[in-house]
Amino acid sequence: MSRTTRKIIITIIGIVIVIALAFTLKKNVQYDRGASENYSLDKQSEKVNDGIMVFCYHRVLKNSLGVNIAKTLSTNSQLHDFEVPINQFEYQMKFLHDHHIKVISGDQMVKMTNSKKPIKGKYAVLTFDDIDRSTIDNAIPVMKKYKFPFTTFIITGNTGEYREGTKLATWNQIHYAKKMAGDLMTVGLHTNNMHYLTKSLVPIFDLKQNYHKFTKDFAVSRKVMRKEMNYYANSFAYPYGGGTTQTNDFLHTQHLDWIATLDSGIVQNNGHKHSNLQYTPRIIINNNSWPSIAEWFSKK
Repeated sequence: MSRTTRKIIITIIGIVIVIALAFTLKKNVQYDRGASENYSLDKQSEKVNDGIMVFCYHRVLKNSLGVNIAKTLSTNSQLHDFEVPINQFEYQMKFLHDHHIKVISGDQMVKMTNSKKPIKGKYAVLTFDDIDRSTIDNAIPVMKKYKFPFTTFIITGNTGEYREGTKLATWNQIHYAKKMAGDLMTVGLHTNNMHYLTKSLVPIFDLKQNYHKFTKDFAVSRKVMRKEMNYYANSFAYPYGGGTTQTNDFLHTQHLDWIATLDSGIVQNNGHKHSNLQYTPRIIINNNSWPSIAEWFSKK
């Protein structure tokens, strides 16, 4: 078998795998609690002049033949609403750099928000949910180029598994990513094994009978993170964007500096009153939401 033939066979197999994965999940955009159908910045936030916008990324995929075919054939939300092509991600990071936007870490956001000093100007915090290989292979090198800090929220019990049309990074790959990014990379929690929906498409932790399961799952996720990364995670991101009153009350007792939601908004501090980071708003980044984001950062 010639080298060319082998390449063709491998390419075909790759396309088949991507297409198969594209059909592993029905579209469930309505269960991710963004502000609107296209996740654009809401009207109230558009009027805010000073503050911190928290970006939420999921997949940063290459413009390959397999991915493009899968997008055409599948309604999988991971390939549409929660995916940014690598060329657009590169453009977005360059936009932040060229417009002199201060990209800060989650820890810096906490300090600025809880300070008595008002936030002046516009800032960005970069976050990635789930951490699959696309984050490591495609996104991190770009952020490293610009020296942008970022946070990745890890499903500690699902590393290395195929989930929602993608393969999540293994712990070895996450360790490699941390070594590559160094202090630019911070890790947060995204549950241990509760990032899924019931048969009726309801987040599993939203069910009242699963409250105690959620508290145990959180304890396990923190333990696993401590073991794998030697890090006491101080941030948590809700799968599907938010929880219940019970889960919120529990998380508020767990010494977390910030809890990420998918509520639209800008983190603010005017010197007298500041945003509650126990309900940190984030903006899902995709083709539809980016124009409103770029416009907000461009306004003086």
